[in-house]
Amino acid sequence: MLLGNFLIGLREGLEAALVVSILIAYLVKTGNRRALVPVWTGIAIAVALSFAFGIALSAASSEMQFKTQELFGGVLSIIAVGLVTWMVFWMRRTARFMKAELEGKLEGALNVGPLALTAVAFLAVGREGLETALFLWTNISNSSGGSAQPITGAFLGLAVAIVLGYLLYRGGLKINLRRFFTWTGAALIVVAAGVFGYGFHDLQEAEVFPGLHAVAVEPHLFFAKFGDAGDWMQTVFQGVLNVTPQITWLQLVMWAAYLVPVMFLFLRGPSASKPAAETAETAAT
Repeated sequence: MLLGNFLIGLREGLEAALVVSILIAYLVKTGNRRALVPVWTGIAIAVALSFAFGIALSAASSEMQFKTQELFGGVLSIIAVGLVTWMVFWMRRTARFMKAELEGKLEGALNVGPLALTAVAFLAVGREGLETALFLWTNISNSSGGSAQPITGAFLGLAVAIVLGYLLYRGGLKINLRRFFTWTGAALIVVAAGVFGYGFHDLQEAEVFPGLHAVAVEPHLFFAKFGDAGDWMQTVFQGVLNVTPQITWLQLVMWAAYLVPVMFLFLRGPSASKPAAETAETAAT
């Protein structure tokens, strides 16, 4: 799951980095550097809350019995997919208006005071942080190969996003935002489909749904034909698609029921068919 979590960390991290760069650039451009302190305070609180949320989820899950843990994980996986799906479509619609919207909120907060500035920054970054924490937690908790690789992937994605965000702010990099969010959104839908199917697999293990032993596909049997290379191929396959070694019929049906209509609706949208005029440079300056 290293690649899937890298993608999540990169996309969500870059969204947060764009938000931060827009807020900071506007304050610097308008000569309101004194307002940077409450804005950075709001950003720091949002980041800390996101980490605390992830830790709380792990702590709560570790204290549960097996069936309760699977029920908890399954329900949260489905909720996380819902939130990420909403975010993907929302960002596709509003990416080009994000700069004007944030600057308008910041201008209003400047007239109110430091607490309002802190609140604007906290809400802008906190939403991205909580969504990221929940989605990453579901991926990490569902990983069959331990948590080291998915955590590493997430932090690598976030690190790259921070570097890209800084370069965008400094004007040393241009990214076609609408194209970036279209491609990464499509890839994230593939990752989310695996999490969605995995969530129903967890609910089967919690005995909410039957059919746990009604296996539709066993990927390891197919990849075993490739010898030593098959182990690597299976790892990549399961890591990208977020599937289990044994895929039940319910899991397969729910995977397809999510992936096909959601991908169709996403790719037929205007951002996938019209040339993008907005760039990250204009969004950050």
